[in-house]
Amino acid sequence: MLRYFESRIDPVALPPAGGPPAGLLAFYWYFIAQAKGLFAALFVVGMVAALLETAIPYFIGRLMAILTEVPREQLLATAWPTFAMMLFVVLVARPLVMFLQRAISNHGISAGLNTLTRWQSHHHVIRQSLGFFQNDFAGRIANHVMQAGSAVRETALALMRSVLHILFYGVAATGLMMAQDWRLALPIFAWFCLYVALLAAMVPRMRERARYASAKRSAVTGKVVDSYTNILTVKLFARTSDEDRYVRDSMIEQHDAFLKQHRLNTLFTVLLNGLNAVLLAAIGSLSVMLWQQGTVEVAAVAMVLPLTIQIISMSGWVAAEIQGIFENVGTVQESMGSIARPQTMQDEPGALPLTVTGGAIRFDAVRFGYGRSDRMVVDDFSLTIRAGEKVGLVGRSGAGKSTLVSLLLRFHDVEGGAISIDGQDVRAVTQESLRQAISVVTQDTSLLHRSIRDNILYGRREASDEMVKAAAEKAQAAAFIPGLQDIAGRNGYDAHVGERGVKLSGGQRQRIAIARVILKDAPILVLDEATAALDSEVEAAIQDSLGDLMAGKTVIAIAHRLSTLKIMDRLVVLDEGRIVEEGTHDQLIASGGLYAELWARQSGGFIVSPKGMPLNQQAAE
Repeated sequence: MLRYFESRIDPVALPPAGGPPAGLLAFYWYFIAQAKGLFAALFVVGMVAALLETAIPYFIGRLMAILTEVPREQLLATAWPTFAMMLFVVLVARPLVMFLQRAISNHGISAGLNTLTRWQSHHHVIRQSLGFFQNDFAGRIANHVMQAGSAVRETALALMRSVLHILFYGVAATGLMMAQDWRLALPIFAWFCLYVALLAAMVPRMRERARYASAKRSAVTGKVVDSYTNILTVKLFARTSDEDRYVRDSMIEQHDAFLKQHRLNTLFTVLLNGLNAVLLAAIGSLSVMLWQQGTVEVAAVAMVLPLTIQIISMSGWVAAEIQGIFENVGTVQESMGSIARPQTMQDEPGALPLTVTGGAIRFDAVRFGYGRSDRMVVDDFSLTIRAGEKVGLVGRSGAGKSTLVSLLLRFHDVEGGAISIDGQDVRAVTQESLRQAISVVTQDTSLLHRSIRDNILYGRREASDEMVKAAAEKAQAAAFIPGLQDIAGRNGYDAHVGERGVKLSGGQRQRIAIARVILKDAPILVLDEATAALDSEVEAAIQDSLGDLMAGKTVIAIAHRLSTLKIMDRLVVLDEGRIVEEGTHDQLIASGGLYAELWARQSGGFIVSPKGMPLNQQAAE
């Protein structure tokens, strides 16, 4: 039976179209609507449970009436139907309803809705643009995704099990009191009005303080994760004390926010306890006075007092639930800042997969300035790269070389002009197909905290183990992989590399990244300082592999070590986002322009001849 409830929600169901909305209620409904059948069932069961709770004080009153009115020798003969009904409610109906309530909430909704909210939030967030992640802490975003699931779940369940419960119970209890004497309901009405007023005055302030505390907690998490992620830098610069101050200040702010939140909670509890004490005294005094006047029987007093005590007990429980509700509402509001944001780099309507026939690339009057019209990083840039041509981009730092690669990969959209591959505008094709057609090796390579095998297989998921090992051989990585071992005792290709690959040296990480690209075997290859992290001996060996890898592909290579670009068919020299020179290495040296100036400042490294033979050549001045 429990498995039935547990299978009502698919925790990894694909999200509805459009992504989580920005409005608070709409955000909640986006997830709750996917489990509305279970919530409807919980609503009905909760209503029945509240009514059954009022039956207990009613039974006490009825029992007192029977015991005072029926002679002892006739008790069972006269009252057995009433006793049987009471026993059925107490022994069968109430436990069954409580079981159903728990099965629906705990087994049907709790785990399923929690995981569903986290999964669909992650599904939306991971499809955000690169800039989205560059403008925030990764730890803060992750914290928002994780805490949203439990906050949405707890808000919805608390509303169902507390607010609605006391509403149904209060209505039923008031009805029972009015059936005895309408005046008995007056203190309940007055108490309820004051209770609602207290909630209205305190809850919004509690919600804002909860939201503020949640924001401070996320800020602490983001800073802690930032310190841990960059622990090598922290250690290299001996900045542990600085990181202490960086995190300590945020923790103090979070601590102060937590105290302010709980001061308000304590004030609310004190006021509620005072209100409840007045209610109990009023109901007790009024019921005794009415009994003394002969208006109500002692059985009514026996029923009214337990009803009042239960209402008082529930009011504290409901108040705690409401505090939790608005703490969770504050958490959801804070999380929505990361989750409920439109995806800025989406495929155009009707976008088709990219079809690469040769790999020709065309930049046509491209302009881009990261949203700043007063300073273009790339300005009126036009370049045609023929299918299979190998082009090197050269220029000082900040000239726009890496920006052009980002635009080609559509990490950003051009602000003017167009970029096309084989005549297809990159904005008109799906991003998945665009990036599948382009292999990129960068200087700052980070690996996933998974096995060596999984990292290489990122290039092509369906590749066999033999293909993985062949790619590692070509990337000059096969020699060191068998000697790797992680803390869990996994060896070789099964060894995990640590976060961002920190357990490997820079050269080892680069060789794994190159193996991944070799396995991918995309028709367009981008090399952005691909061998800068390698020593000369390994670089010379990998240059041979890159020579094979570049064969038959369209290549864009960026390198500050200019000697590595000498084998390119053509070099394009950039300055302030524009092309200032173009030609072969020899032509540009002869022209005496910017390229010749840059070349003169460097000494040659390993240069690969057109036949793939490394030559150790000193730079000419």
